[in-house]
Amino acid sequence: MQTTIAKGLLSIGAVFFRPDEPFTWASGIKSPVYCDNRLTLTAPQVRDKIENAIAETVRTEFPDCEVLMGTSTAGIAHAAIAAHILGMPMGYVRSGAKDHGRQNQIEGKLEKGQKAVVIEDLISTAGSVIETAEVLRAAGAEVLGIVSIFTYNMQKGLDRLRAANLKNVSLTSFDAVAAVAAAEGYIAQSDIQRLIEFRDNPSDESWMVK
Repeated sequence: MQTTIAKGLLSIGAVFFRPDEPFTWASGIKSPVYCDNRLTLTAPQVRDKIENAIAETVRTEFPDCEVLMGTSTAGIAHAAIAAHILGMPMGYVRSGAKDHGRQNQIEGKLEKGQKAVVIEDLISTAGSVIETAEVLRAAGAEVLGIVSIFTYNMQKGLDRLRAANLKNVSLTSFDAVAAVAAAEGYIAQSDIQRLIEFRDNPSDESWMVK
């Protein structure tokens, strides 16, 4: 599955490697990779593989799941489509409570004690998805874990998820996509070590000068 999803993301430019001309993240970190999984929504063949993979992962990894909850905003569409495949209710968690109406932060019906799985598009340092899980827990849900499309497998993210007692299952990973990218000529084989050095320590820019 990791290779199939990696090939799909690369084919539509949802994951784009540029080690010689790094992208700049909002945090200021220079990155050799840019990931925009929103592009999967406009690529029906890739989207179909992803949504069915999300649904199957929920079935196998979280069989007791009762509701899918998407992160705002990137996880909402994926949660909705996967929930449709599973015949399961879904909702989503806003980044903050609304300042009008009922002032909801959780949209959709959520019962106390309900077993939820969070759907996320990508995980780097895991801060936003952990916040989503904490909102659901505060509302009385039992958060079984997370299904994400892509993870960077950054140590900071892994440590945070462990501390928050959250299991994450990603359809594909930074390492898998980099391996496929090298095999299919998107990047040079010699770039893989530089990419891994970035993944292991994003704040160290020494990978850029190699």
